[in-house]
Amino acid sequence: MDTAVARKRLEEIRDEIDRSISVIGRSGSPDGLASAYPQDPADAGANLTETQRTAAVLAVARLQRSEVLGALDRIEQGTYGACVDCHALVPEGRLEARPDAARCVTCQGKQDRRRR
Repeated sequence: MDTAVARKRLEEIRDEIDRSISVIGRSGSPDGLASAYPQDPADAGANLTETQRTAAVLAVARLQRSEVLGALDRIEQGTYGACVDCHALVPEGRLEARPDAARCVTCQGKQDRRRR
């Protein structure tokens, strides 16, 4: 994938993630909901679940943002498109589908298995 095209796509993805994080943060930060719990325990449980869901969505968005920033850094360093583990070329189709991909399919599979 051409690095100029990849940079543009990654910057667009980063900007969209930033907007999402901003909206989610304004709509219900976990700290803000904790003080607004109603007295009814059933309602409090529902709010806690929503707080946990919001926190999880924010965590995923921040992780995605980190991966996009890593890809932009690899473009700057001239290493974009090379696997960060084995240094083999990441397949073109993988980069088109996931421009933030840091690993080839084989190394990503190994990484995923280690996380389980």
